Amino acid sequence: MALDMTVDTGALAEAATHLLKLLPVRSPQPGHAGVLLRGDGDGLELSASDGEVWARAAMPALVHVDGEAVVSRRALAETLGTLDAPQLRLCTEGARLAVRTPRARFALPQLDLDAYPRPPQAPGAVGVLTGADWRAAAAPVASAASREDALPLFTAVRMRSAGAVLSLLATDRFRLAAARPAWRAAPGAELDVLIPAALVAELARQAGRAAELTLHAADGRFALSWPGWTVGTASLAVSFPDRQLDQLLRVEAEATVRADADELAAAVGRAAHYAGPRGAVTLEPGDGELCVRGSDPLAGESAETLKAELLGDRLTRQYQARYLLDALRPFTGGPVRLEIQSALRPTLFTAATPDPGVDLRYLVVPLRPTDPDH
Repeated sequence: MALDMTVDTGALAEAATHLLKLLPVRSPQPGHAGVLLRGDGDGLELSASDGEVWARAAMPALVHVDGEAVVSRRALAETLGTLDAPQLRLCTEGARLAVRTPRARFALPQLDLDAYPRPPQAPGAVGVLTGADWRAAAAPVASAASREDALPLFTAVRMRSAGAVLSLLATDRFRLAAARPAWRAAPGAELDVLIPAALVAELARQAGRAAELTLHAADGRFALSWPGWTVGTASLAVSFPDRQLDQLLRVEAEATVRADADELAAAVGRAAHYAGPRGAVTLEPGDGELCVRGSDPLAGESAETLKAELLGDRLTRQYQARYLLDALRPFTGGPVRLEIQSALRPTLFTAATPDPGVDLRYLVVPLRPTDPDH
């Protein structure tokens, strides 16, 4: 089908890049590697699907001839990413889609339009929230999910609603993050889905820049929309251990430490160089201070003392350095509170100054100490 239009180069290049990040080309099916470009009186729409995740992006364009074309989304993104012309022309030329600027022409092979899997429409809206609150909730929660595909339950973010409360939760069994962002629920709407954490993390980066976004859900399908974009997927078909995880969130602290999140993260980063193969960093609270230690027979040892407030017992714990850094990252720019529990029960990280937009809790399970004195 013929297609001819003029479009802003920067806007199209950005959309093509975002599509490639949302839908990395993994599927062996050729159609799943494509992007459909459709031009009509409403402008240009790009849509793509890898069989699980789908996305649509719309933008203004001067359409000379209505039509459609499918090309490789990687080839399109790589071609557009190097162009500096303010505008370009897209037009079909036989079996090719030509990308023309005043001084250059690039011709991309068209894929089979009839075999292209067209993405579905988004389900009904269930609520809205700000992009900033979405980013503040989704990014840290997604970071707590597992990267091991053999355990799909732990590679996902659980999103569910209960009346006016929206909650996000993820765990890899060694840490857990839970957030409740402020949102406005649609009357009678319900949300209960398991979404791949990698997609949630990318949506935190992309949709988090929007002033407002809308959540959609129905019949095991989920989508997120913001101006110019809609991204959706099916919920993972596995059950989530709600009762056990809810019990983990009931923290009974025997020691509470308050420290500057940036200073603590910097100290942990330095101690990580001495953490050895286990990556173990020790936090040792005392009166008005917190000592951050790293020790390994081969790497050497470090000890750094920070100002901190301690309430309760002096409980020393060891943690994976990378888990500590992930737990501290959402609280940068202010004080963080650590609630340390008995034995090897997880330590809770929260903002010492509550955020009115997002209630975030991050738990990290301590390492079993190798030193018998601990």
